[in-house]
Amino acid sequence: MKIVFFGGSGFLGSHVCDKLSEAGHDVTIVDLQPSKWLRPDQHMIVGSLLDENLVNETVQGADAVFDFAGIADIGECNARPVDTAKINVLGNVILLEACRLANVKRYVFASSLYVYGKSGGFYRCSKQSCELYIENYHAMHGLEYTILRYGSLYGPRADRRNAIYRFVSEALEKGEITYYGSPTALREYIHVEDAALSTVEILNPEYANQNIVLTGSQPMQVGELFRMIGEMLGRELKIVCQNDPNSGHYQITPYAFMPRVGRKMTPHLSIDLGQGVLRVMEEVHRGMNTGTEEIGGYLVHSDGGED
Repeated sequence: MKIVFFGGSGFLGSHVCDKLSEAGHDVTIVDLQPSKWLRPDQHMIVGSLLDENLVNETVQGADAVFDFAGIADIGECNARPVDTAKINVLGNVILLEACRLANVKRYVFASSLYVYGKSGGFYRCSKQSCELYIENYHAMHGLEYTILRYGSLYGPRADRRNAIYRFVSEALEKGEITYYGSPTALREYIHVEDAALSTVEILNPEYANQNIVLTGSQPMQVGELFRMIGEMLGRELKIVCQNDPNSGHYQITPYAFMPRVGRKMTPHLSIDLGQGVLRVMEEVHRGMNTGTEEIGGYLVHSDGGED
């Protein structure tokens, strides 16, 4: 399939693009910044989702279009509500209209579990709005879609906007983790590579016009995650929980408001949370200690000294 992927330079998008290319699809990435992980068999277009001429030209001849672009951090969305509406919502509508005119066969949208609840601030508002536009484009114009509601992602290529990456970074840097909520908050973390593999699978015909929930299979309290990180590091971590009710994040479950019910999809084989966190720890540690490489399972300095 010929696939145009908006937002393919980011954390989740780059992994999905990798899996799409590995599956034999022809992938064109459109993003504001060139992808650091661009493969030789992928095409890159630097541009904005709000550039209607660019969007209309790019989706011509595409079999499927992915919208993974926009502002994805809750705090950033709350601080930039106008930009969130422009980029997340208006950008989505511009892309939907371009897909309608180009007779694209499938529109794939990266949504969030936050669409179910009252948490998530302007981020939730933007995702709920996008879902409604997508469903109405299908009802009015027959544009087929798949909406993917992702849970708490983690894994390689993340930055400090990602919760687990930030937790591990703070633990390594200062032996302390600051958390906006309560340690009893429950999450179902899913490794980004598991999520990416499942995302490729939804191109199959049976997932057309479906809302799919993609989360991990290991529910865990955030406090237990902190203990796991501490045990891996072999140190007692100081945990500072702010218990901020205005953080925008949910406590136990995101479910309150009920949009169209989503089918939950669990990866057939998944990366164990503990092993996944360990890989993140190694990635962060390598970034803090430049000049190291992995040899025989150990990080060693390029001069031969073990780290």
